[in-house]
Amino acid sequence: MSKQILVLPGDGIGPEIVAEAVKVLEKVDAQHGLGLQLAFDELGGAAYDKYGSPLADQTLARARAADAVLLGAVGGPKWDAIDPALRPERGLLKIRSQLGLFANLRPALLYPQLAGASTLKPEVVAGLDILIVRELTGGIYFGAPRGQEVLADGQRKAYDTLPYSESEIARIARVGFEMARVRDRKLCSVDKANVLASSQLWRTVVEEVARDYADVALSHMYVDNAAMQLVRAPKQFDVIVTDNMFGDILSDQASMLTGSIGMLPSASLDANNKGMYEPCHGSAPDIAGQGVANPLATILSVAMLLRYSFAQPGAADAIEQAVGRVLDQGLRTADIWSEGTTQVGTAAMGDAVVAAL
Repeated sequence: MSKQILVLPGDGIGPEIVAEAVKVLEKVDAQHGLGLQLAFDELGGAAYDKYGSPLADQTLARARAADAVLLGAVGGPKWDAIDPALRPERGLLKIRSQLGLFANLRPALLYPQLAGASTLKPEVVAGLDILIVRELTGGIYFGAPRGQEVLADGQRKAYDTLPYSESEIARIARVGFEMARVRDRKLCSVDKANVLASSQLWRTVVEEVARDYADVALSHMYVDNAAMQLVRAPKQFDVIVTDNMFGDILSDQASMLTGSIGMLPSASLDANNKGMYEPCHGSAPDIAGQGVANPLATILSVAMLLRYSFAQPGAADAIEQAVGRVLDQGLRTADIWSEGTTQVGTAAMGDAVVAAL
């Protein structure tokens, strides 16, 4: 089996955090004899600067040919004024869509060493282990029609569309059920079925799919209540399955339960477990180039890459355990620093994980 990885550092802190993840990949490759082959290209604003497009055709072709993609982050104020169709985020949406990466897995796992870094009381978050399964290639981010217009009275009007087909809902629901089946067998489907037609279909289809998973306990929750419950009693959740927009928002909220969004990895998978792996956070242009960004979410995304796309659970476990050992040593980047721990920069944190391996 080939093991070709296309690395797309992206914008802002992307190149800094990806450089540390590559160090870890190379170390694990040497230790486990994985035979990884890495190639590099651009996505987002960096791609626009180089190619005139946030996702060049040749880059998309390379992504299709690769077995997995490792991404940093995209976007930044530098590109705010360009044509909306060419903004960095459009490249990210396009590569997800073109590669069929419909299932976004976002674990929110609290390392016990970071219980004090969460803004919630330690007793509320201690032992937290949630998996958010987000539909990634449908819904309001891709729906048509969308746009802006000027009305007859001179007012500006903007509109977006939130469409979902039965098949789109069923396939992400099955991912949610399958993930729940290997965890605590609890799946909470989050929607807004009291007001949205798309959510009403969502709930109906999820109920239909549930007939094939009698061993998994299914519950439903409106998204506003889910947001409240994530703060009130987050450990009631095991696996959450939800649509594109709700998953985007809830996973960012869940990140703060773990102490920092800098700790959250993600995997975006197609039907055959080919995936793109990236941290949940953005490009953080305000700290780009300062060497202070937390690379652990990207490093943990590498662990997900090895687990899901290359079926190498031993190598994935080794990375996750190394991160735990580094946290045991009291090393922290600024976002997770607390009194009594040692603050380090991006490169030093990456070096510490490599040393722990």
